[in-house]
Amino acid sequence: MIQVTDDIVLNPLSIDDIFKIFNTINTEREYMREWLPFVDSTREEEDTANFVNYVLETGDKQFTIYYQGKFVGLTGFKDTDMLNKKLEIGYWLSQFAQGKGIMTACVEKLIDYAFTEMGMNRIQIKVAEGNQKSRRIPEKLGFTSEGIERDGELLVDDVYTDIIVYSLLKREYNK
Repeated sequence: MIQVTDDIVLNPLSIDDIFKIFNTINTEREYMREWLPFVDSTREEEDTANFVNYVLETGDKQFTIYYQGKFVGLTGFKDTDMLNKKLEIGYWLSQFAQGKGIMTACVEKLIDYAFTEMGMNRIQIKVAEGNQKSRRIPEKLGFTSEGIERDGELLVDDVYTDIIVYSLLKREYNK
């Protein structure tokens, strides 16, 4: 468990989280599908179970986010490359938990964890160019925009979007 603030806790992802994750996606499907292409292929609880099992098998650290005791989203590391000491942070947050600084606080805590506990040198965040809410997080936390991955992600309804690649290096990190 990682205590982010008095109100925010990150718990390591486990199979016990499958129903909460699926239920949130299913309940907020229309809102989430705009920027999260996996939402349309997450039709049954089994789809979420497959995701959770995959994450647990890869060893990438993923966390459930709890705000005031209620599950509100996921965040964590993906594509962890221990040889080159780099990783990517991904995240999503329930529509009803947005605008409270929850994700910024969580990502800030994960940055510190990656640099100090895991010995990483580079952290990357990729965000759809049009997703202003998500872009504010790396921008607020001092990441550098490195460029555009053109048509980097296929969103719903077969629409491609450009992806902005942000990075933060350990030597740039000011805790």
